[in-house]
Amino acid sequence: MGPDRWYRSDISTQLILMSLLTLGVRTFEGTSGEGGVRANTKRVWGSGCGGRLADWAVRPPPSPTGAYAGGGADPPRVCIRQLCRRRSLLVGKPQEEEFKEEYRPLPFSALEAVCSSFATGPRQYDGTFYEFHTYYVKPSKMNEFLENVKKSIHLRTAHSELVGFWTVEFGGRMNKVFHIWKYDNFAHRTEVQKALAKDKEWQEQFLIPNLALTDKQESEITYLVPWCQLEKPPKDGVYELATFQMKPGGPALWGDPFKRAVHSHVNQGYTKLVGVFHAEYGILNRVHVLWWNESADSRAAGRHQSHEDPRVVAAVRESVNFLGSQQNMLLIPMSFSPLK
Repeated sequence: MGPDRWYRSDISTQLILMSLLTLGVRTFEGTSGEGGVRANTKRVWGSGCGGRLADWAVRPPPSPTGAYAGGGADPPRVCIRQLCRRRSLLVGKPQEEEFKEEYRPLPFSALEAVCSSFATGPRQYDGTFYEFHTYYVKPSKMNEFLENVKKSIHLRTAHSELVGFWTVEFGGRMNKVFHIWKYDNFAHRTEVQKALAKDKEWQEQFLIPNLALTDKQESEITYLVPWCQLEKPPKDGVYELATFQMKPGGPALWGDPFKRAVHSHVNQGYTKLVGVFHAEYGILNRVHVLWWNESADSRAAGRHQSHEDPRVVAAVRESVNFLGSQQNMLLIPMSFSPLK
């Protein structure tokens, strides 16, 4: 078989990997010095990933009669070299040398470890997600819109939890509002939408009047990153939503450098972290960081100090290698917003 490259996005890669792993691994003792295997050397194949090249030579186990499926006692070996860091598989030629083989099953923990080496980031175990809503309000109707929301927001919060509701002061288009809603899972959100469809009071007092005042709406589904919990600030202040468009590859590529960059700001006390969210539906490889400061001036002072801190500079310099673009908005919380 000639060399071929199958990336992990190809379904054939996953099928080949799983079939090999479920068959098991063997230890082989080489009897030839050719093919990259030294004579009289014993090595365990498929022994995991440590950032180095790992080869697998696999045969299916024999049947109870001693013969292999398809006839014959010695089917050809299949050798696969796994390049863990590049997340790809190289398929090479069958090995030429003779081996003494011993079949043993692959433990489930080892199978799970090998599979995890192909992951693009930590597994999302928590079903809780946060829906970001952005409303673009007609310029002449902004005050009317905010009064309507303030008067009737209780009709909406009766169905699901509001995390925060802000107007956009700086950054991007003006006359814009931003709000975050929390759901236990997608089934919970579906139940909420069904309940809202039957709530005539909410439709007549909240939905219909405000739709007439709005130019455009946007929605994005996000999860909190595994190393962050949603925090509530100690007192009223202003918020900054910083949005980072990361390079494709997922948290496995840029997660640790990004985490260090965020913590470098928090650990030195330059700002307060509310939450870090990554996009599930919307523009992918996008990360939102929600910061809190006492005022826009205290935020500016902290930012200037952080730019002169070598610890922050070093962490950010590492993270920007994976950054495509970024933008931010200064948010002013509404009086009814849980996050103030």
